Amino acid sequence: MDVVVAGQLARDLVLLVDEVPEAGTSADARLRREMLGGKGANQAVALAQLGARPVLIAVRGDDRVGEELIAQAERDGIDVGYVACREGVATGLIVEALDAGGGWRYLQHLPEEVLLTEADIDAAAPALRAADAVLVQLQQPGPAALAAARYGREGGALVVLDGELPARERDRLIALADVIRADEKEAAALGNVEGPLIMIAKSDGNVVRWKGGEEFIPLTDEKVVDTTGAGDALTAALTVGLLRGMSPIGAGRFAVAAAGATVGHPGGRPDLGEMSSPH
Repeated sequence: MDVVVAGQLARDLVLLVDEVPEAGTSADARLRREMLGGKGANQAVALAQLGARPVLIAVRGDDRVGEELIAQAERDGIDVGYVACREGVATGLIVEALDAGGGWRYLQHLPEEVLLTEADIDAAAPALRAADAVLVQLQQPGPAALAAARYGREGGALVVLDGELPARERDRLIALADVIRADEKEAAALGNVEGPLIMIAKSDGNVVRWKGGEEFIPLTDEKVVDTTGAGDALTAALTVGLLRGMSPIGAGRFAVAAAGATVGHPGGRPDLGEMSSPH
């Protein structure tokens, strides 16, 4: 399975504290993790762990951090040939402060220079047209997201959209999509869309809705340490399940299991090696 992911690459810094301090005070971190991150990279890691061949379309800076993240992505089995390097730009940074109760707070530096452009997507057109599936993070600018979905559709790929649809490109993106993953707020903005399979994250589980059916899938019973990467693992597993011919319900359950396998450790990096051969 050749799967192309268009999304964010960044350095993730996770700090685990007993309690997030109030303004003007400090706290000691009990754990510090620095890793490859960003929604695009996290999904690509999950795809590789599930047995797919991921290609990442993203942007990094020309700094040492960017070089280190690319090296890590390659070790993770990700094709980074279409990761653009911006001269004079710092690679994106996401800082997560995670408290003992699993509550998280993000501080992120993701300026426009480390977001995808239409030109970045055009450069990756051969990979997008040849893919079995294309995953598009909608946190990226609308024109770039639309171009990625369009190239995927031209090649006959399964087109998966993740996140809130941009207003200007909304209708065109829906027309290109096979799958949309959304939270409750994002799903409400979708309205009664017909056509794509929609997976909606709720507080107590996920709803899979497709033409002719709907199924509620409860959360797994794993202890939750950090929910940060659950959505990325879910989207990757949902894609792999559908590519392997699972039914909407079967792919949805596989996706929820992947999310459950991710929430047991700090940070968004998935750990799905034991799920690489779904049944």
